[in-house]
Amino acid sequence: MARSSPQSVAAADGVPLHVEVDGPADAPVTVVLAHGWSLDARTWGPVAQLLAGPSRVVRYDHRGHGRSAGVDPATMTIDQLADDLAAVLAAVAPEGPLVLGGHSMGGMTLMALADRHPGLLARAAGIALVATASGGVMEQPFGLAPRQAAVYRQVEDRFYGSRRWSRRGAFGPSWALGPGLGWLLLGRGADPAARRLTVRAVAECRPQTVSGFRATLATHERDAALAAFASVPTVLLVGDRDRLTPVRAARRIAGALPSADLTIFPEAGHMLPLERAGGVADRIAGLVRAATGR
Repeated sequence: MARSSPQSVAAADGVPLHVEVDGPADAPVTVVLAHGWSLDARTWGPVAQLLAGPSRVVRYDHRGHGRSAGVDPATMTIDQLADDLAAVLAAVAPEGPLVLGGHSMGGMTLMALADRHPGLLARAAGIALVATASGGVMEQPFGLAPRQAAVYRQVEDRFYGSRRWSRRGAFGPSWALGPGLGWLLLGRGADPAARRLTVRAVAECRPQTVSGFRATLATHERDAALAAFASVPTVLLVGDRDRLTPVRAARRIAGALPSADLTIFPEAGHMLPLERAGGVADRIAGLVRAATGR
């Protein structure tokens, strides 16, 4: 697979964003993949490998994530992520048809893009919403009952506001986080490589990034924005063991966007780009084929 050297793209406010472009520059369609909260572009790697060649594939790290620059928590909003995506597109894919894929918070970024940069959707030949939600993200975290969820949020607030949290250089050691993250993010029988990369990405995330994006996730409500995708072929993917954006979140999107093609992956969790890379790549490749008529 041909790969360009990594690039740095300046966001509208000057924040350097790490971008990687795979595949030929003359491909008829550019696939752009946005990752989830506390993760990074590596989690789209297996899908990018499967897509690059027929397509040009762009992956990037959100601000505060991965190899992109750390930022003030005041700029950690989904609206800002949509503006960052617009800057990435202007820099590395200014022309031609696009297939836009978003995992988790990346999918929410695509919804915000529809609100804030509707002109870019004129270039969208396909949309892939992967393990994401259009709202209600923090209402019942991990499927907790309302009273349990309220207690969880109070404990989380105290922890994120503590000096111990603010002094951390990374979220935590992989060996300590692994069991909990495996339960939270992965389905049954997840491949060990998928487990390792998931745990590594979260463990290496900046603590301020983890806590800083929490508020924007809690206020994310974009059902109305989904109407912008009605004329664009859209696939909606979810694992039936996803604890963060469960099947009910996908069905909520489908209710607001009935034209979307919903796929539920049995026994899969939240990390579909790693757990079901082949299936996810196949659905995105179908959008590319429809765009090119091949």
